[in-house]
Amino acid sequence: MLEVSSSEARAAGGAATSGVDFALTPEQRERWLRPLAAGKKIGAWSLTEPNAGSDAGGTQTTAVRENGGWRVNGTKIYITNGSVAGTIVFTAKTDKAKGTKGISSFIISSDTPGFKVGKHEKKMGLRSSDTVELHFENMYVPGEQLLGDENKGFSQFLSTLAGGRISIGAMSLGIAQGAYDVAVKYAMERKQFGKPIAEFQAIQFMLADMALKIQAARHLVYDAAWRKDQGQPYGKEGAMAKLYASEASTWCADRAIQIHGGMGYMREMPVERFYRDAKLMEIGEGTSEIQRLILARELGLPNAIG
Repeated sequence: MLEVSSSEARAAGGAATSGVDFALTPEQRERWLRPLAAGKKIGAWSLTEPNAGSDAGGTQTTAVRENGGWRVNGTKIYITNGSVAGTIVFTAKTDKAKGTKGISSFIISSDTPGFKVGKHEKKMGLRSSDTVELHFENMYVPGEQLLGDENKGFSQFLSTLAGGRISIGAMSLGIAQGAYDVAVKYAMERKQFGKPIAEFQAIQFMLADMALKIQAARHLVYDAAWRKDQGQPYGKEGAMAKLYASEASTWCADRAIQIHGGMGYMREMPVERFYRDAKLMEIGEGTSEIQRLILARELGLPNAIG
């Protein structure tokens, strides 16, 4: 079933745009960024690999110098917009001996020889967004398509992820608000024991807790976004917003289904979709566990054991 909205796809396109903007030369900005910003092309941002998920530094895609450019081989997975994008940004190891300090960023057009779209994923939720594997098979990338300095790609992508977490927080907030709105409407209309279920304390407590979590998530997301807009540090605030809002979103969607009872489990009601869509918010742009590690680091705590 094709679902009607795709915030994830828009967020991924935004990540592709913001992920290259700070690294571009004037010539690259004109060639690559302008069509993305004008909506003439869709962008895809490619980081995750089969063995590099939460450990983004485990990138195994390689880029080897050749004739003033780079010969690239590797695979990316779970790439939003991958099969519809005209412009793809990706990371590859340019110096295997340097670990995360040997990763660089590149930008290519989808018609580059050796670039291939692989499997289309069948997802639990957010199914209207395109999510695919990408393969780079002996692909030649000209030297001028390196983004920023060589071996600085890992830090570039970490910066993009930090901003992307605010977007995921905002998406989470929208899902939670939607779940709350339909739950209130249903509770006011659905009658049991001769009265609307909204009059029962058990339902009122669930709705009150949903409203509380949504308001708290809204403040965290807006604060992180404001800090980013003001050019202030926002790494900790972005992680907090993403972590809290995503978990609140899943919780609110779950409660909305509970309020709907058996009807909430049926495809004809929107709450089952909210639940499916919300779960990815706890995974994409860094799992909830990674967000907690980031927060611990931001708080100056020692490295965790186990």
